[in-house]
Amino acid sequence: MAPKRGIQFVKNGSKGIHFPVLRFLLFCVLVPTVFFFGRGFHVADQDDISAVPNTQPIAKWREWHALQDLKSIFSKEVFDVIVSSTDDMGPLSLDNFRKNLSASWRVVGLETSNVADEVKQPTTHVRQEKPKVKEGKSSEGLAKWTDSPARQVRRQLIEKRREKRAAELVKMDNEVIVKLENAAIDRSRSVESAVLGKYNIWRKEVENENADSSVRFMRDQIIMARVYASIAEMKDMLELYQELQFRLKESQHALGDAITDSDLHHSTREQIKAMGQVLSKARGQLYDCKLVPVKLRAMLQTADEQVRSLKKQSTFLSQLAAKTIPNGIHCLSMRLTIDYYLLPPEKRKFPRSENLENPSLYHYALFSDNVLAASVVVNSAVINAKDPSKHVFHLVTDKLNFGAMNMWFLLNPPGKATIHVENVDDFKWLNSSYCPVLRQLESSKMKDYYFKAGHPTLTSGASNMKYRNPKYLSMLNHLRFYLPEVYPKLDKILFLDDDIVVQKDLTGLWEVDLQGKVNGAVETCGESFHRFDKYLNFSNPHIARNFDPNACGWAYGMNVFDLKEWKKKDITGIYHKWQNMNEDRVLWKLGTLPPGLMTFYGLTHPLNKSWHVLGLGYSPTVDRSVIENAAVVHYNGNMKPWLEIAMSKYRPYWTKYVKYNHPYLKNCKLLE
Repeated sequence: MAPKRGIQFVKNGSKGIHFPVLRFLLFCVLVPTVFFFGRGFHVADQDDISAVPNTQPIAKWREWHALQDLKSIFSKEVFDVIVSSTDDMGPLSLDNFRKNLSASWRVVGLETSNVADEVKQPTTHVRQEKPKVKEGKSSEGLAKWTDSPARQVRRQLIEKRREKRAAELVKMDNEVIVKLENAAIDRSRSVESAVLGKYNIWRKEVENENADSSVRFMRDQIIMARVYASIAEMKDMLELYQELQFRLKESQHALGDAITDSDLHHSTREQIKAMGQVLSKARGQLYDCKLVPVKLRAMLQTADEQVRSLKKQSTFLSQLAAKTIPNGIHCLSMRLTIDYYLLPPEKRKFPRSENLENPSLYHYALFSDNVLAASVVVNSAVINAKDPSKHVFHLVTDKLNFGAMNMWFLLNPPGKATIHVENVDDFKWLNSSYCPVLRQLESSKMKDYYFKAGHPTLTSGASNMKYRNPKYLSMLNHLRFYLPEVYPKLDKILFLDDDIVVQKDLTGLWEVDLQGKVNGAVETCGESFHRFDKYLNFSNPHIARNFDPNACGWAYGMNVFDLKEWKKKDITGIYHKWQNMNEDRVLWKLGTLPPGLMTFYGLTHPLNKSWHVLGLGYSPTVDRSVIENAAVVHYNGNMKPWLEIAMSKYRPYWTKYVKYNHPYLKNCKLLE
């Protein structure tokens, strides 16, 4: 049956494929004929034009075809240059023209290797039969520019293209640099303020802690030795446990405080090798896929707890350092106090006391218990003043430092400026019946909060430590809300903190129009930084009803106060109202900035930021040009310039106004 079906298929199919078979045969015969015929014309055209009488039309056709290809690839200007160059190059083809293109005009998408191969192949064009030196080419084959218009246009196009590329590359480089700088600034801002207490974090070796391979390898060995030692002890393999412990102590001793390989002793390589042998032995006897990860996880958890504990300890110590007085400053205060009370009463008075109540002069209010800090504020302001004789400084301190403050400025008078020192304890009107803060400090709750024995400190967190700073208990810190009572005959006064440095003449601040506001201050808020919701408890209905959480905060430290408007608007009464409501500390934590924001809410005029630059006591990213152009720089934060934890790059702005060669400073070992 199968052969029959096969024969039948052939018979029936022969009729159906008669014409297709003929077409196929014709195609097989004609295509090679056409190919060789066309190839013959091509070879004849290259070898000898005179041998083929019809070569000229074929060459024209090929030139026209090549021009069409080029027109689809290049722009009109480039194409015009190509057309104008055909007189020197003969009949044009794309293959021939590729060899003469400059590097900047190469066709995108073509394989360079193919082009190179074509360049290596010798051309047999009839016009290249004789080795002639063409116009525009040197004898060495190097291209030269001619004065022809086409070549000038081409040269101009190349130059424009190169200039454009160079500009783009420069722009890209600038953008990359800006991005890197912004990323570095963002990274520095993300560092927690507690970590900033470690003033040595900018040391180079700390930034590159695990740079060298040997140090990293030894640390990895120590970790694995601890893991295997724990497992060996658990499985009662005492001999292996003791061997691991011995190598572990040896490696720890060899590593020590080394950070780079250069810090290691030359014998460390042998110890690494010995530890590796012990670890290899322990791995063969103790490795367990389940047990080893469990031990590593336990070690990681222990290390994490240690890091948290050390972080709390660092925060505690930084807060402790911020609120302690250095021995040198304490010594200075004691020596000055003793010498002051040895002076006869007639020598304890300052000159030019008639200027103290003259409203036409420039008056400053400075409340401080730090003699050295107060001297820098006064000294820097007087040195940079255009006319020091018009400046009057009102200093208020406590009973303990009253003698020292007087003695210092008696020994070091501020030139032609006027100065006066007062004791806050002499203000009899400042008592608990009038001042809510004093009344609250007498309550048992506040005493327990501050003075209860055994009160947790290190475990209470950074925020609680911060607000337990004794400065919040001092009335020198709250006296800023009673300026009209302290200076009843003055119309305007400039308030200064003792952790600032004056770098320019400040007389222009008295000419600033506050537009009916009471307080002139520099605003400190950014996109979401230092706004009211950072300082106040907006879950309390009194706060939520009266204030905007997105309102911009401002800085204490350099403030212009219009004392006339102060009295009209009863600013002290507003402060008393909010202070009485905060007896249980439900509106804000302790401090003077939150009640200041509430008291002067809607009554603060923003000053130009160049008047007052902040952050030198906590931020390592304050721009140097901004600092140098500022009228006043403020070391707000824990890293005060007179403390050891101060940032070294900001200290010179403060130390330049300290008289380190003064006998009192030398005797107390206060060195630069």
